[in-house]
Amino acid sequence: MLLFVQLLGILVYPYFDTSTPGEYRPYARALFGIFGLLVLFLAVRAARATPALTWVAIGLGLPVVVLTVLEAFYPDPTLIFVSSVLHALFYFYTAYGLIRYMFADNWVTRDELYATGATFTVVAWGFAYLYLAVQHLFPDSFIITTVKGVSALGDRSWFELLYLSIANMTGTGLSDVYAITPHARSFMLLQQIFGMLYVALVVARLVGLTIARFRNNG
Repeated sequence: MLLFVQLLGILVYPYFDTSTPGEYRPYARALFGIFGLLVLFLAVRAARATPALTWVAIGLGLPVVVLTVLEAFYPDPTLIFVSSVLHALFYFYTAYGLIRYMFADNWVTRDELYATGATFTVVAWGFAYLYLAVQHLFPDSFIITTVKGVSALGDRSWFELLYLSIANMTGTGLSDVYAITPHARSFMLLQQIFGMLYVALVVARLVGLTIARFRNNG
């Protein structure tokens, strides 16, 4: 469910995004927050189903839920920064729990396959929030190229940073959003390294166990 809800979120987030010029929707931020709470609830459930410490997941999850609600009504920059940091920590911890879960078994089941996809999306979500915190500390860290080829500075929306995060982690590089400050680029490099190691270690292990299982059954 965590995987499917996050994939659904990619499709519905544009309707909640309030950064579109000329389209002010007062209900958008509230709906955005409600959908985020649903994802957070599923992430807590996923973390509790893994060997990760339950009290850590709840300890990070509860403040994130509170801050998500507050953001919908009080979009203060400092509040958004604190919320972004806690969101990133929570998603990274959830990914840690999912990876531990996948490495705990010697047989590949359907759960491990879904956990592989969910871990990828959770990490991408985490880095998107991390980039949101980075641009608060270091303004104009990210730049976007418009349709007319003009580069525009300023704060990027969370959805734009998610777009950058997924493009960066998949290695496609097909993004019109770029990091231009050293601090932002350093975190992007970390995500690139994690994406490579994730495929090399986690995905390769699951593929190897799947092949071994079919050979044993044969």
